[in-house]
Amino acid sequence: MLYPPVPISFLGIGLMGNPMAMNLVKSGYQVTVWNRTASKARELMSAGAKLAKSPADAVRQAEAVVLMLENGAVVTDILFNQGVAEACRTGALLIDMSSIAPAIAEDHARVLVRSGRRYIDAPVSGGTVGAEQATLAIMAGGDEADVADAGAIFASMGKVTHVGPHGRGQLCKLVNQCIVAVTIGAVAEGLTLAKAGGADPAQVRKAIMGGFCESRILELHGQRMIDRNFVPGGFIKNQIKDLKAALEVAGNVGLKLPLTSQVCDLFVALAQTGKEELDHSALILQIETMYTGPQ
Repeated sequence: MLYPPVPISFLGIGLMGNPMAMNLVKSGYQVTVWNRTASKARELMSAGAKLAKSPADAVRQAEAVVLMLENGAVVTDILFNQGVAEACRTGALLIDMSSIAPAIAEDHARVLVRSGRRYIDAPVSGGTVGAEQATLAIMAGGDEADVADAGAIFASMGKVTHVGPHGRGQLCKLVNQCIVAVTIGAVAEGLTLAKAGGADPAQVRKAIMGGFCESRILELHGQRMIDRNFVPGGFIKNQIKDLKAALEVAGNVGLKLPLTSQVCDLFVALAQTGKEELDHSALILQIETMYTGPQ
């Protein structure tokens, strides 16, 4: 198992990547980071991380490389066009914690394993709060032995579950995103109905929190909706990316996802108004546009 102070590289210091990398530093790992915008790594450098000039430079000495990037195209570019895969030492373990399409993860796995590297697709759920508190749900696809080898790394960021071979971690994340999106839509509809019907949405939320519909989304995103706090923990644009990937996978296996399809359309409509970088709880803004008042 890769225990501290094993050298680790972390590529991608965004809303999620920064606290995730910080937890690795706090756990005692020798962390080298890279980010397209280097200034975002200042806090990590103050905590003891090293900053590399390029993605390839970041990984040359690493036993494990963690990627937390925006989408599959960016991951592919970093791995194969910017030299990361080639710069990694033989036997290095690459852990992609980005949310990308399962087919892309499977392609990356084939190429990397063929070149003597190891690979795990390990997307996460839990948002920025989970990243900060090291309580992320981590969904790992890959060889069981590799997931076990990365156990201490994962434990520094949250709780890992091995869900199957390469690509299945990303499939699990798509399942998560379907449930999250549809539930956000349900909470947004419910709170909008409460307000339109003359009730206080905050009190309605409080009343139903102990009932059968209680959930983390009602707890956290319901409060965001009431407070109108849409500072991003999870971007609308990323929710759309994941929902479209889920619908593509479903189409490929002959499955229809009517609720996911409808909520995806709602997110797309909201994004087209210039709100794609708000938190996904802002879906209530789109629901509210449909209110026409008493007939």
